[in-house]
Amino acid sequence: MTEIPTDQQILELIIKAIVNNPEAVKVERKIDEMGVLLSLKVDPQDMAQIIGRQGATAKALRTILKVVGAKNRARVNLKIEEPPGGAFKENREADKVADNLVEDLKF
Repeated sequence: MTEIPTDQQILELIIKAIVNNPEAVKVERKIDEMGVLLSLKVDPQDMAQIIGRQGATAKALRTILKVVGAKNRARVNLKIEEPPGGAFKENREADKVADNLVEDLKF
């Protein structure tokens, strides 16, 4: 059995503590010329918790991973995978419609 790298262990531990569906958390780890890439997949209902208000939680997660990477002399990046079906795309479309309506109301 292979040992899970520290950066991946820390990310999984934090994410599973934050989300409502910890069994749906999946972290894939890839190494390339840019460093380590951790790809995170969670239940679509947990996306808002992972991103946080104005992206604060996602930013904090990336900061923690940078510290872990620096300690291990590696560059660690986090990619949060958008759920299939693009639940957030619908919200973006609604935002565009609302923006257009506001523009039409301006005098």
